[in-house]
Amino acid sequence: MKIIVIGAAGAVGKTAVDALAPRHEVIAVGRSSGDVRADIEDVNSIRAMYQQVGKVDAVVSAVGHGHFGAVYEMTTEQFMKGINHKLLPQVNLVLEGFDYMSDGGSFTLTSGVLNRDPIPGGSCAAAANGALDGFVVGAAVDMPRGIRINVVSPEVLEVSRQKYEGFFPGHVHVSNEAVGLAYSKAVEGCLSGQVFIVD
Repeated sequence: MKIIVIGAAGAVGKTAVDALAPRHEVIAVGRSSGDVRADIEDVNSIRAMYQQVGKVDAVVSAVGHGHFGAVYEMTTEQFMKGINHKLLPQVNLVLEGFDYMSDGGSFTLTSGVLNRDPIPGGSCAAAANGALDGFVVGAAVDMPRGIRINVVSPEVLEVSRQKYEGFFPGHVHVSNEAVGLAYSKAVEGCLSGQVFIVD
């Protein structure tokens, strides 16, 4: 299969690349690195990416961030960071990708743990994650031409333990292999409309 992995250089994206590259043609996409450069927060950049790559069999998105801070101190602009930097870019990858997706292909998005196991200051990310999970479940029933859509929702990666030290008290840290297997299941499997939780 010809597979786009967006955010391929990041900790989560790397798990997808490592899981899929041995068996498929993986095109790594990033804002500042990769086989193709794209800023998926800009819909025109998404369109240019698809035009450059052409027809694909799968798209994996492992990107996005939001504001962290107490909800009672959060401004509307800060809250919208989760919408504009995590939710909408991934939704737009789907909306703009149908003409380039092969029959029976798949979109795999990435949410995260915070809408099911919250931490202080994580409401913005929780909202974006929950919206992504809901979008995938709802969109799956409308997918044309046998196209599938799923979302991977991982806990914090073991390799990111130090980076997030103190922010996720009591949370389990998951292996790269476990997250990579979830992407493999989403891309190479037969299911659609699923939230693949990796705890």
